Amino acid sequence: MKKIVVIGPESTGKSFLCEQLAAHYNTTWVKEYAREYLLKNGTEYSFETLLKIAKGQVADEEAETRRLNAANLKLKTSNSKPLFVDTDMYVMKVWCEFVFQKCHHWILNRIAERKYDLYLLCNTDLPWVKDELREYPDLESRKTLYHHYKDIMVNQSVPWVDISGGYEERFQKAIMAVDTII
Repeated sequence: MKKIVVIGPESTGKSFLCEQLAAHYNTTWVKEYAREYLLKNGTEYSFETLLKIAKGQVADEEAETRRLNAANLKLKTSNSKPLFVDTDMYVMKVWCEFVFQKCHHWILNRIAERKYDLYLLCNTDLPWVKDELREYPDLESRKTLYHHYKDIMVNQSVPWVDISGGYEERFQKAIMAVDTII
């Protein structure tokens, strides 16, 4: 099974893109665990909270991987469905370092262990959309975070594509990138 991760700063259309791609490829996607966690437990968080969120993200991804693998086996075909992942441990690393200037070793170890087939890096050229969980409405912070993600992408070995433009343009760029690996 191919795993495609969508990353980038907040309010760059990651969840929307994952949902679109999952529908297009008739598959599923792993939602960002942090959103559900913070909506349930409140928006205040600590360095230790980020470790709980990271572990929840990995657990959700593992559960969906098992479920989709079982579904792919039932298809009995060599063309298994891809899995789209909204947020991975690189996002947790950037979040930890941006807010607390340090990162949990557990997160760093998961980065080294986990394998993906493609990253889609969402750029900051979409308009900011306010919601109760977003912390950085200013474009300067969003661009700074984007450059942290881009630096990570440049310095790792998995193929990646910069996703920019309007929603439809982003969707089409993502489809072209995904089609090259499946």
